[in-house]
Amino acid sequence: MEFSALEIASVLEGRIEGNPEIKVSTLSKIEEGKSGSISFLSNLKYEPYLYKTEASIVIVSDGFIPEKEISPTLIFVEDAYKSFTKLLHYANHLKNKKVGIEPNSQIHDSAQIGENVYIGSFVYVGEKVKIGNDVMIHSNVHVGENVAIGEGSVIHSGVRLYTDTKIGKNCIIHSNSVLGADGFGFTPTAEGKLEKVPQIGNVKIEDNVEIGSSCTIDRATLGTTLIRAGAKLDNQIQIAHNVEIGENTVIASQTGVAGSTKIGKNCMIGGQVGIVGHLKIGDYVQIQAQSGVNNNVPDGAKIYGSPSMDASDFRKSYVYFRNFPSIVKRLEELEKEYKQQQTIKD
Repeated sequence: MEFSALEIASVLEGRIEGNPEIKVSTLSKIEEGKSGSISFLSNLKYEPYLYKTEASIVIVSDGFIPEKEISPTLIFVEDAYKSFTKLLHYANHLKNKKVGIEPNSQIHDSAQIGENVYIGSFVYVGEKVKIGNDVMIHSNVHVGENVAIGEGSVIHSGVRLYTDTKIGKNCIIHSNSVLGADGFGFTPTAEGKLEKVPQIGNVKIEDNVEIGSSCTIDRATLGTTLIRAGAKLDNQIQIAHNVEIGENTVIASQTGVAGSTKIGKNCMIGGQVGIVGHLKIGDYVQIQAQSGVNNNVPDGAKIYGSPSMDASDFRKSYVYFRNFPSIVKRLEELEKEYKQQQTIKD
């Protein structure tokens, strides 16, 4: 697809300096710009490329004044980097946008389907499902009974949405993730066997959440397993029953959160972190990769290690961990010297 500088400036709310009718069909780095491409200049370290780039349009920040003659049309915006990111989202949306219901999908008569929806081949949509406007559901997705998907959300191929799962607006669920499977609940019997505890709650995903591929988010035993608005989950993450993830919290891959733990807003959790159940993790907490968390964590804490401890204390202690063999050797030498002195005195 081609877009003129005028159309792009309208999307970015920018000001044009140059030819408003010039058109582009691709995006590029400024140092690799070719005719028909659009680029951006944010870091002035790359300014020399502006004077030799072949890009047709370059986005720059307000207040930028070229030192030499240039050939591209400029679009001035408040922040060139943020505007280019916005343009990437816009282009990606247009590129991937699909509408229509493909053959071989199965949709229950009671399902409510919004406008401009895409449903791919071999999708199953169950009874009483509600799908909002502009939703895209790619091939081989299972949408169980009484599921709701908010407008603008994208469900990638192979996702499984169990009964009663609720997904908000503008969410992205990547391939092969499973939302709403039974929580891991069993109780021992008098005979020493394990009896399954029915899991009758659900999973709720609020607006603007992104969930990576091959994640599992279990339904609550009672109530709701809740991922709050703006949270971002990487690939291969396990969220157990009745867990709550706060707004705008980011969790890296291979992290596991055990049942009924509550994690606050704007937290940053590294990869391969393990968090035991029934804890309260405060707001703005940072947990570094491979930490094991088995106690409540206050707001704003930075923790590390397994079991986890204050990150600053861990780094100081690590100096001693790393030098432990030499410290032991020095102690042995001191002990030997002490024994020799005692022998001489005797």
